[in-house]
Amino acid sequence: MDEAEALDALANALTNLGDNPFDLSLHAEHIRIAQATGMQDQVEAALEMLTSYWAAGDYAWIPLVTSRAASEELEGLEQLQEIQSLFEKAERDYLSVNLLQKHLEFLVDRHTRLGEAGMKPQDPSQPFSTSWTRQAIANAVTKGEGHVTESHRLWDIRRDWELELLMEAPGDVKAQLVSEVDTMLLKRLQQPHSNHDETLSTYSTFTTTYKPPDEYEAILVHASKSKSQAVKAYERRERQERSLAQAGFSLEAYAYYISGERRSKTPDAFILGALYERAVAEADKRRFANEANAEEALRTFWLGYMDFLRVNDADVEVQLQVFERATRSIPGSGEFWARYMRFLERMELDLSSIEAVYESAMKFTPLQKDVDQLVPVILARASYEKRQADSHAEIEADERYLPAMQILFDGMRMVRKASKAGDARLRLEKFFSQVCFNLSNLPENAVDEWKDAAKHYKNSYLVWTSYTDALIRTQHYDQARSVFKDVSLKNIDWPEAIWDAWLSFEQVYGTAVQMDECLDRIERARGQVNAKRIKEEKAAYEAMQVIAEAEQQAAVSAVASSASMTQSVPMEVDTSSSSALEGGAKRKAEDDIEPEAKKPKTEQKPLPLKRDRENCTVFVADLPTATSEDDLRALFKDCGSVREIKITALHNSTVATVEFAERDSVPAALTKDKKRVHDQEIAVHLGWKSTLYVTNFPEKADDTFIRDLFGKYGVIFDVRWPSKKFKSTRRFCYVQYTAPSAANSALVLHGFQLDGHSLSVLISNPERKKERTDADANDRELYVAGLSKFVTQQELSKLFSTYGPVKDIRMILDDRGQSKGYAFVEFEQANDAVSALAANNYELKNRRIAVTLADTRNKAKNPASRQVEARNKSVRVKNLPPNTQEGLLQQALEKIAPVQRVEVFAEKREAVAELENAAEVGKLLLHTEPVVFNGHTLRFSEESLERAAASRATGQPSATGGLFVPRTAASRPRAGLGSKKSGAVVNPVTASASTSTSAAPTSSSAGPKKGQDDFRKMLGA
Repeated sequence: MDEAEALDALANALTNLGDNPFDLSLHAEHIRIAQATGMQDQVEAALEMLTSYWAAGDYAWIPLVTSRAASEELEGLEQLQEIQSLFEKAERDYLSVNLLQKHLEFLVDRHTRLGEAGMKPQDPSQPFSTSWTRQAIANAVTKGEGHVTESHRLWDIRRDWELELLMEAPGDVKAQLVSEVDTMLLKRLQQPHSNHDETLSTYSTFTTTYKPPDEYEAILVHASKSKSQAVKAYERRERQERSLAQAGFSLEAYAYYISGERRSKTPDAFILGALYERAVAEADKRRFANEANAEEALRTFWLGYMDFLRVNDADVEVQLQVFERATRSIPGSGEFWARYMRFLERMELDLSSIEAVYESAMKFTPLQKDVDQLVPVILARASYEKRQADSHAEIEADERYLPAMQILFDGMRMVRKASKAGDARLRLEKFFSQVCFNLSNLPENAVDEWKDAAKHYKNSYLVWTSYTDALIRTQHYDQARSVFKDVSLKNIDWPEAIWDAWLSFEQVYGTAVQMDECLDRIERARGQVNAKRIKEEKAAYEAMQVIAEAEQQAAVSAVASSASMTQSVPMEVDTSSSSALEGGAKRKAEDDIEPEAKKPKTEQKPLPLKRDRENCTVFVADLPTATSEDDLRALFKDCGSVREIKITALHNSTVATVEFAERDSVPAALTKDKKRVHDQEIAVHLGWKSTLYVTNFPEKADDTFIRDLFGKYGVIFDVRWPSKKFKSTRRFCYVQYTAPSAANSALVLHGFQLDGHSLSVLISNPERKKERTDADANDRELYVAGLSKFVTQQELSKLFSTYGPVKDIRMILDDRGQSKGYAFVEFEQANDAVSALAANNYELKNRRIAVTLADTRNKAKNPASRQVEARNKSVRVKNLPPNTQEGLLQQALEKIAPVQRVEVFAEKREAVAELENAAEVGKLLLHTEPVVFNGHTLRFSEESLERAAASRATGQPSATGGLFVPRTAASRPRAGLGSKKSGAVVNPVTASASTSTSAAPTSSSAGPKKGQDDFRKMLGA
């Protein structure tokens, strides 16, 4: 842009900032325009304006400090002190290793220059004297020493400067410097950081140079022991740090890292404090870049930081500094200001400090316009004033409670001015009313305030019930009845609450005539409300069906138009295929979609669904604790056939899902909203689009991992895991929220990098035929053995990508990060995996590798021996809770022993778990600690003994085909000696028995059984 346009743009930016100085996006625009002009003075002015209103990161401070340092002659101590002050101010905002490194380089450089010019102050207390510089350098390094992967950049500067100073020191001060450097090095060895070996090497050289030779060995042994705990602390976090870097230092990755550190029994304050500092700095950087959800994440990190310091009894000064810094970072957070005032109150500081904080919060204009943030600030200040009044009983009640009431009164006006919707929870009004009723001569003030509130919150049941309650408490019965009559037919958000309150009132204070009038009016109002609701719900459901059908057609069209898509499986595990094949033959992959010549695209129809969980389910909330399935079946019995009911007790409520067999049952079910179960009103709403299909997460991820990761986006109702009974590579789950909005919010995790995996998060839709990431995974996955321990993942990728696109490579590594000798390579397409079998016997790193399909490793040559082997390494698990998920049970058992697969027998409340080997069975059976799963203590017994006992009890031989064999396999006819290929179904017990000749025939028409001698005769043996 030319100069005139640049000046106009700057003028407009400054005008906008004058009107909204706390709008961060306007500051970012101002800086961008100033940079585009190329005018350095305007850039510096824009950066200064930003840092005067907001805390800023190194994206603002480094250019500002650099510009200021370059624009002045920095030879005078006064100018140097100004730059030093600017660095200190910048470092109070956020942790930045880059900024601290700039600061250290500045201190070292200026100290050296002053010394060379003979201008270095001799007074130790003077800025830039040697003593002052040493302390300034130490302070800067201390701010970043908790950054375990980057702190060495700061510490190395200090180390080099101190050692150089020691080398040049005169003899009279050298002994003292040796002691100080020794202490510095030992302290560093005890801190977790990434280059411990280099630090120990430095200490070894220092000891050799400055300590007596006969003490060297003892000193180094002591130093090695000192660093051992720090080294272990770093190694425990090294993988997490790598994951954080691989995720691009995303805010979700920081949240996951922090939650893991806080779950520790003894959280490391040194590590966790620095981790919070890093998280808030990254969140601020992303907020400045206008990234979605960054502001909310920044507030969450700050509040978590404050809670951590409070719970761990951190030094008061440290906590105070964090609160003071946060005032510049998150001034729009009402919860932050409320905690700040409570902190000052706990520290027993005077009223002026709390008043000052309250006034600072109220000066932030955006906070005054945000009701959700404004109310907590007012409540915190009013609560403080009430507690002060409660503690001064010697003062007249009206006088001592007046400050609290005035704050509440002004706050209510402020809230209603900020938003027409106001505060739906009426928190300030409730507080004000309670204070009034606690004082003998002020209840009428509460009535007047509720009357005024009812004018603003016209449709709120809460304000009308509170208003009538105040009238009843002050014995204005006729006025209360008049209000009930007037509001009973109005458009209220919860009319049933008004009707119940009116009935209760008339039962206590009304006559028979008044009671009948009340019932008649309520009946009339109920009819109007039900008619309106049915109309609205029908319209909403029809709109939902239109959207679902549109999505279905779009998905079908996408399948039809893609010539390369030869397979398509529904997302739900139990979705049926489009047709059954004759003769029980297994359908080939090529038969999934017929050639276009046989079946035109326009004739394709959606596959029939065996189960349409998402579109046939409603959520039922606010249930009484004692609610049973029978209660819900009775409630919904007239709506349609109920397929499944699941009741879950959440943190502070009980909710349920009711799944119907047909979609058409849902509208009728929605009319049950506001009905009562055990005299408690319930809420019923759609469960549509509240379930996520999640896949491609790390293998170590379990139920707790998924709930922690997704829990921050809403209340999780359930997490469903697939069974790995017949396919061990399945790695997906369904996360079901209590509201569609929560599921929609969690979609931000799609593509999130986690331990080298790109997470896949989609709304679950059984009508959309898409290729699951784990579908046919065994057909696309290769097992590669015989690898050299020096082979890297990149080298494997280079080798196998020549055969086709590689989706994932899982290197199995040892504790040192080297290959254990085998890996799994998953291709995008199964035919590419088959082609890659040609790499078998390929020489890689001087080793011949073996390449096979992954699933062939689990196929026994002899099915019977496979069953015997499986029983020998299996345990029976008893006393399972109802509705046990096989996937969750397997996760629980894997914490004790390696589990290959689990099969649950729901009717018996038992399961069979196949472990890695027989030795693991022994360990599990000898496990002394009780294993508790979902509140039930599990019992274990040896599966082979269970089978033997069952055989003795029934008098029949043990079947070999029962464990982990598909239910259809046992009844499949098999050709062979003594049987016809087209014969009848063989009795599974008889067919799988050993070669005994004494087994009874299964039917009179089957003829006598042939023994071994008969078979020998047939063969002419």
